[in-house]
Amino acid sequence: MSEIPMKRHTMIAWMEDKPGVLNRVAGLFRRRNFNIESLAVGHSETPGISRMTFVARGTDRDMRQIQTQLDKLINVVDIQDVTNEPVVMRELVLVKVQASNGNRSQVMQIVDIYRASIIDVDLDSMIVQIVGPEDRVESFVKLLSNFGIAEMVRTGRVAMVRGGKSEKQVQMETAVLGHSNGNQQ
Repeated sequence: MSEIPMKRHTMIAWMEDKPGVLNRVAGLFRRRNFNIESLAVGHSETPGISRMTFVARGTDRDMRQIQTQLDKLINVVDIQDVTNEPVVMRELVLVKVQASNGNRSQVMQIVDIYRASIIDVDLDSMIVQIVGPEDRVESFVKLLSNFGIAEMVRTGRVAMVRGGKSEKQVQMETAVLGHSNGNQQ
C-alpha cells in the first residue's frame, strides 16, 4: 500500500480586517491537527481587507478540505492555493550576527555576495537583512551561523501570482465592494 505524498502548500486568504479573524483561521488548522509552518498577514490593496499567506504541509486532499473549510468562515472573502501556480515568493529575514573586528570583513563579504543589507552595526554585532527565495535565505543563514547568530526573525513566505489580475481577484474585489455597500445603511 503506497503512502499519499505530503507536500508544502502555499495558500493565500483574503479576509476582512476584523478582530478575531486570524484566531478563527488558526483555530481551524488546530482542530484539523495541521501545523502552520509560516504565516504572514498584512493589509492588501483593498481597504478593509487583509491578505494572509500561509504554508502548511499536507496532501492535496487535506489542503482542499482546509480551503473549503476556510471558505466557509464568514470573514474570509477568498482563499487560493498557489502551490502549483506561477508565483513570486519571498521571505524577509533579519539576523543579528556576531561581528567583531576579526571577522567583520568576512561577514560583510557574505552580505555583499548575497545582495543583503547591513541595517545596524554595533561594536560586536551587526543586524543584516535579506529578502529572497527561501533556498537563498536558508543558504545565507547557514553561512552566518558560522559566525554566531545572536538573534533572528523571519517573516515566512509571502507570495503573489504572476501576471495581471486573475478573474478570481476581480470577482473578489467586486464582491467586497458590493458587501461594503450593502452594509452602509
